[in-house]
Amino acid sequence: MYLETNQNSETMDRLHEIERILQELQSRIPDLEGLAVVSKEGLSIASMLFTTVDEDRIGAMTAASLSLSDRIVLELERGIMDQVIITGTNGLVIIRDAGEHAVLVGIAKPNAKLGLVLLDIKRAAEKLAGII
Repeated sequence: MYLETNQNSETMDRLHEIERILQELQSRIPDLEGLAVVSKEGLSIASMLFTTVDEDRIGAMTAASLSLSDRIVLELERGIMDQVIITGTNGLVIIRDAGEHAVLVGIAKPNAKLGLVLLDIKRAAEKLAGII
């Protein structure tokens, strides 16, 4: 019983730290309309979404994008996939590697300062990689 309680406590501590990192990132970049940490298999780990898109759909779409992006990078001999930037008329979607098991997804407004967004997302993804 102690081991199970201790594992649950560690899991909750990690989840709180992940959520803290997302909140910090969102407060630094008001142009972010949503953030999610997703396993590479497409399962939601944590999210702060300010859009109408369901977090499970974001997870599934992220996994599909990762699979294709990994394949492209591999086939074109570009090394290991680091990030994907998708631009649309209504904004950006950034998928950034966050370690062996997860990615950080950022959804930004079209007028967001891309350099700052990418820099802060990279820093947050590095922090997440150490936790997940």
